[in-house]
Amino acid sequence: MYVKTTTRKTKTGEVRYLQLAHNEWDAAARRSVPKVVYSFGREDQLDTDAIRRLVTALSRLLSPADALAATADGDLVFTESRPYGGAYVLDQLWHRLGIAKILAGLASSGRGRPRDAAAAERVLCCAPWSPTGRSPRPPSLPRRSG
Repeated sequence: MYVKTTTRKTKTGEVRYLQLAHNEWDAAARRSVPKVVYSFGREDQLDTDAIRRLVTALSRLLSPADALAATADGDLVFTESRPYGGAYVLDQLWHRLGIAKILAGLASSGRGRPRDAAAAERVLCCAPWSPTGRSPRPPSLPRRSG
């Protein structure tokens, strides 16, 4: 696919039209024929916000390296990306689900005996089903690979 530019002469000068096009093979004519997929309209009336949204939507279909290479100038070079890892994801889930707030509320509820929120977190983190569990796994749970 490519952006096709068409120029038309008017009384006041030239007007350029932009179209998204691709070539299809015409077996009867034995040559490729351009087919217009979408017409963006006149170049001087181009909706740049709509183009930006289209590029963003199409970039989601690519890997981060390919998206950067497709949208960046030739001066930038993608070197690497580093994952945050499971600990970061679990911490964010912990806070988004409100578990820290619930435990803090239970610890300071004022009813019954005082509770230690940090101890409750340690119990949840060391449970047999947790990724950091130190106690033996029940036979019904599969072992982690790696």
